[in-house]
Amino acid sequence: MINPYSYRADTPDFVTKLTKETRGWQQYAVAFPTAHPTRHEKSNTVRGEYFRPRSTGHKLPLAILVHGLGDRSVIPMKLLARYLAGRGIACFVLYLVLHSSRMPPEQPSRLSSDEWFENYRISVIDVRQVIDWAETRDELDSQKIAVVGISFGGFISAIAMGVDQRLRAGVLIISGGNLEKIAYLSKTLPKRWGFRHTEAEFRAQQESYSSYLNKVAEKGWEMVEPAQRGFLIDALTYAGYLRDRPLLMINARRDEVIPKEATLDFWEASGRPAISWLPGGHITIWLWYPLIQWKIGRFLKATFGL
Repeated sequence: MINPYSYRADTPDFVTKLTKETRGWQQYAVAFPTAHPTRHEKSNTVRGEYFRPRSTGHKLPLAILVHGLGDRSVIPMKLLARYLAGRGIACFVLYLVLHSSRMPPEQPSRLSSDEWFENYRISVIDVRQVIDWAETRDELDSQKIAVVGISFGGFISAIAMGVDQRLRAGVLIISGGNLEKIAYLSKTLPKRWGFRHTEAEFRAQQESYSSYLNKVAEKGWEMVEPAQRGFLIDALTYAGYLRDRPLLMINARRDEVIPKEATLDFWEASGRPAISWLPGGHITIWLWYPLIQWKIGRFLKATFGL
């Protein structure tokens, strides 16, 4: 199968507009055409917000911040961008194709497997295009680019790291891997998305996926034909490619969406990186936001030698 995350790497015209200035940073609205357009014109313009620290006399590291499902998950990313920009780390808050600013008005409440596949594909390519853009910016150090993802954005971030070595570090928040296990064991997803699998079906799928992962470990993911196309949008498929790069995982002890078993699958496969378990669930973990932003800031500053 052709790499679904390949694209024509011509840097498109990025339109930037200054929207806010503070003593510590400047904020820009950014828009550019996606390298993987669809029939929905509204989805084909990628949007984001760029937070540029005031001049520090040296090239700046960049953190690409990737939100989860729903517009509300952008809020902690924008807060984090301001926090990091005030500490000398430039940030690009990326608005995914599933954000309301890019969703077509006729978007169905439940997406088909083909639509989910395309959303993963577009999102990963969008991240890679931001990296292309960063390499053209004089103020940014292209050797110091990280990605930070929440939930679905964590899946996208892990895949992007797996397929693009230019991402030097990552932070994954309330995330994990093994999508079938997440769907089967989650306390909320079966009701929300209509997942219905028998235990026998689940076991058979897990055996097939385990066999695929063993072949990926031996030959590389681009050299193995997946039994199911969905294997290519599973963060666990790419976890082994993250072993040689700094990685921080932040998870909720009582996550009702991402089961602990799926988080630990990814943690084990990615080389047992630093992991923090905070009180709360998938949403209430944000009651610990001050601690979360401090952990991320400390991790990125140490990683980039600031």
